[in-house]
Amino acid sequence: MNAITTIPEQGQVSPACNQHCHQNHQRLTVWHYRRSGIYYLRVRPRGCSIRSATISLRTTDRPTAMTLSKDILKALAVFHLDQPEATWTDLKERLLDVAKDTLSQSHADDGSLSAYDMIYGDLAVSLAEASAKANLSVDQHKALAIGRRIIGAAQDRLHGDPKALVEIIEELEGQSCSTPVALNQPLSVLPVGEPLTFKTLSELFLAERKGNVTDSTLKAVQSNCSTLFKLIGDLDMRTHTRADMVALKAKVVEGRKPLTINKLLAQLSTVMDWAKNNGHIQHSYDKGLKIERGAESTRKPLSRDQVVTIMDHANNLPVDDWKRWALSLGVLTGARIGEIYQLNKEDIKQVEGITVIDINKDENGGKTLKNNFSVRQVPLVDGAYGFSLEVFLEWVAANEGRLFKAKEHYFNKPLNEALREPLGLKAGGNQSFHSLRHSLAGLLKAAATPDIIAQGITGHSSGNITYDLYGGSGRVAVSVLNEALKKAFGLVA
Repeated sequence: MNAITTIPEQGQVSPACNQHCHQNHQRLTVWHYRRSGIYYLRVRPRGCSIRSATISLRTTDRPTAMTLSKDILKALAVFHLDQPEATWTDLKERLLDVAKDTLSQSHADDGSLSAYDMIYGDLAVSLAEASAKANLSVDQHKALAIGRRIIGAAQDRLHGDPKALVEIIEELEGQSCSTPVALNQPLSVLPVGEPLTFKTLSELFLAERKGNVTDSTLKAVQSNCSTLFKLIGDLDMRTHTRADMVALKAKVVEGRKPLTINKLLAQLSTVMDWAKNNGHIQHSYDKGLKIERGAESTRKPLSRDQVVTIMDHANNLPVDDWKRWALSLGVLTGARIGEIYQLNKEDIKQVEGITVIDINKDENGGKTLKNNFSVRQVPLVDGAYGFSLEVFLEWVAANEGRLFKAKEHYFNKPLNEALREPLGLKAGGNQSFHSLRHSLAGLLKAAATPDIIAQGITGHSSGNITYDLYGGSGRVAVSVLNEALKKAFGLVA
């Protein structure tokens, strides 16, 4: 973690915020820091016993981070977390200001839309955690609940649907200043008879999971839960029935592929199991909803002829073109695109006299992997499909630090385009860079490679508790992996 600023900011959120806010309500201690190049915002209300809230700003650009930070601080300030004596009138006016400001905010490009969508998701998780753990007044809890609703509506507005934001504004404007708005209060303050929605459950679930999973995993869970609660609506999960779950499945199935359907239903079960185990609900009728037929992956492996065409194309690219070597590594190792993108110069090394790529985790250095089985060393077979190990090592030697220096978006998209180009494939089909992984797995299977060796190359779990749990720290020798790859590539009998 590289701390870059420690700024106790009082009232210095934004001109728009200061125009509507009293200075004595801006008692927030604010930290901005950077981890693995990404900027983060941490906020703690002064004099308040609750834990601080941390939000990833999801950018490596300092000016962008500071702009996003100001907007987030304005959203946090609406709850007066440092002012237990704040009246409902104060809270309601602030909620209305933020809702109107969010509705009128413009976004110049898709990058801004995407960044704010993810940040709103992170903020919703932090607010759910605060609502569950903070020592707040009843009015503040009510304001938090409406604030969470505003954030959800702000995400809808980013996707072109302003209806929910408009409705919230109309509701707030239609309320008497002395009458609190009873809207989807958090679990800790739900009155008897108030529905416990899937949205509330999922936000509490995410609040508990945050910090235990990678950012990419958290983002995927947030996306799945968002899809589900839009389909479930305001159903009270305390009293849901099997018929409700069957009806939900019918909505999930509509217009989606089997693999996506099962992914969403699995996410539903995860949240429901968590809710039941934590005493939020007494029963769960979500089991047995998955579909069995047609749920296999639609990704199609590349044929041997297609792989030959790709490597012929790669071998004819300039020796200093990063796409040449990224394509080659995908073909020769079956590594995931994210694993290749994270490689450093030091990850190309000699083990047992064999050159390997060392796929490893280093979260402080910005490296993350799908799971522990992904950690592995994969040999590079010289001569496979015309690959020149000597020329590759010369390219590596000319680099320092990360081998692929473009931002991830500018690595993934061009690399997939470079794969499709020689094959004449269109974007959006069922063959992509990931298909190289399937192709190598197919070659290993055709060469009668034992499962434990193939899994050592591809980084898959064996599914065998003896190997995975008790033998998890052991590795198949690099020399054994090397011989298996040579056989799969047809270089030895």
